[in-house]
Amino acid sequence: MSGETAAHAAPKQALMQAADAARHAPSIHNTQPWRWVVRADTLELHAATRRQLRTGDPEGRMMLLSCGTALHHARVALAADGWTHRVDRPAGEPLAVIRAEAHGATDLAAVRLVQMMRVRRTDRRTVTEEPLTDDAVQPLIAAAGTAGIRTHVLNSDQVIELAVLVEQAQKAQAGDDDLRSETADWVGGDRPAGTGIPGSAIPAEPPQTTVAEREFPAPGTLRAGAGHDTAATYAVLYGAGDEPGDWLRAGEALSALWLTAAGNTVTVLPISSPVEVPFTRQALRHMLGDLGFPYLVVRLGHGDPEHAGPAPTPRLDAGQVVEVED
Repeated sequence: MSGETAAHAAPKQALMQAADAARHAPSIHNTQPWRWVVRADTLELHAATRRQLRTGDPEGRMMLLSCGTALHHARVALAADGWTHRVDRPAGEPLAVIRAEAHGATDLAAVRLVQMMRVRRTDRRTVTEEPLTDDAVQPLIAAAGTAGIRTHVLNSDQVIELAVLVEQAQKAQAGDDDLRSETADWVGGDRPAGTGIPGSAIPAEPPQTTVAEREFPAPGTLRAGAGHDTAATYAVLYGAGDEPGDWLRAGEALSALWLTAAGNTVTVLPISSPVEVPFTRQALRHMLGDLGFPYLVVRLGHGDPEHAGPAPTPRLDAGQVVEVED
């Protein structure tokens, strides 16, 4: 092996491993709408538009947010492997280019987050009656802030407003036959192809909540739980911009918050319906005092320790999302 080839071998292997770790990132309806290209010392993130929700997400906001979660997963994996790196963010494709720079000491905090990648779940069960303390919430807000995204925790009156917005958004979406058909393509059943939400991740009956969960075409097999969401914490991720790069950063923030939450035994349920419908998204922005653009709502709480959470959702094989260039 020549000196130049040997010099590139180590970062390339680390970048391949980072792209593989990113397969565990959360995404809208588990569409996994990303594609990676591994080169000698760079890792390119591209949007896999063929897995975009054309009806439910025509502008690609949730696709970009999903790609952002994968970007953060890859960066965490590199840090856990001891690689410093920088991220270039071109306007367009690729969405981001990660450049491996130098190998040094392992980031122990990143190692912990990598462990959480396989533990993290979208938990649609009701939360327990034990509210989160401020000490439990603040690290999550700080984690999202590392991506430059703010988090607004809703007060009790705003939670009621949110419940109304979610109901309005769901009614608007329920009247769209194309949307219902598209959702059915991704949700329910065994989903052996490596994408989508299996029935094992969907409650068998509607959970008793103030803020309604997304309505799926068919019930699943997950035990919903006997509690209510009165002790849940609801928060909005938001920021100053509404450009593609802002939505990518919102996904990075969601990943950082979620992995931190998993490490602190806090469950996370993303709620995107009020952001997907234009008039409810505008109302959500007013709730923020028009200080920024809302990207996503998250419900935070404690999961029921007496019952196992949902099983892992399927993932595409590495060969379907990672391309390695010579």
